[in-house]
Amino acid sequence: MSKTNNFVFWGLYIVAWLIFVGLCVEAGGLIVNFFFSLYKPELIQNLYQNLDLTEMYNNSKLVFFGVYGFILTISILKACLFYTVIRLMHTMDLSRPFSSFVAKQISKISYYTLSIGLLSYIAKELVENLMHYGFVTDHLNEFWSDSQAFILMGAVIYIIATIFKKGVDIQNENDLTV
Repeated sequence: MSKTNNFVFWGLYIVAWLIFVGLCVEAGGLIVNFFFSLYKPELIQNLYQNLDLTEMYNNSKLVFFGVYGFILTISILKACLFYTVIRLMHTMDLSRPFSSFVAKQISKISYYTLSIGLLSYIAKELVENLMHYGFVTDHLNEFWSDSQAFILMGAVIYIIATIFKKGVDIQNENDLTV
């Protein structure tokens, strides 16, 4: 592999780590917000992203836990997605990229991405329906505005994972014949 490709790979590895750390901070902040919204709601305006759903909690606990459950699940899945990307980049041997480990990790990445997209889409539709019942939800759109992009990206990554699985099979077949 050339020095330029190696430099780009390590640059992307560092970017993946930075995104992973940012997503972990976001997930951690949302978890802290969740517990503060239950036990000390008056402090929420000083916490992460000012995510104040106390009015929703007061009106319907079921809606509050459902919406916050979507927010937390999507946030944690995004962190898991980038952890899988980091594991893949750290362990992958670029001189022999077609290995069963790489194929499994790319499959995992596609499943995480598709799950994030589908959950985001379901949450977006649910929250839009909650607006008809008088809930204020316009500040929540940032958590699932990219649902369709994740669904499309998950489908593309799944196709790449399928190609990698076939590449692993062909490489194993070639190794056996030589």
